[in-house]
Amino acid sequence: MLIYKIFRAPEWAILQTNGETLGAPVDLADGYVHFSTGAQVRETAAKWFAGEDNLHLLAVESDTLRSHLKWEPSRGGALFPHLYRALTLEDILWVKPLPLASENDVDSHLFPEDL
Repeated sequence: MLIYKIFRAPEWAILQTNGETLGAPVDLADGYVHFSTGAQVRETAAKWFAGEDNLHLLAVESDTLRSHLKWEPSRGGALFPHLYRALTLEDILWVKPLPLASENDVDSHLFPEDL
């Protein structure tokens, strides 16, 4: 199953430069890297990244994270994937830009068609 991480440009740059990251400020504060499923990622973008441009959507195969990935309740009791180790470049299957839908619609982003 693919799971998704949204990074701002500086966060993505850190992962590219260092080869690994403990995540964004919210991840560091919580002690794990937050991910979303395909069904959850649009709501995550709207809730935490509204109006933000220059985002990157990263896809990871959840099975490769093995015991480091925990499914824990979050918004509305839904189970969200949380990674309890550094996220590495090797974990990433693909990364795609996640631009705003339009200048007039700052609350939604253009997701890849296959998501």
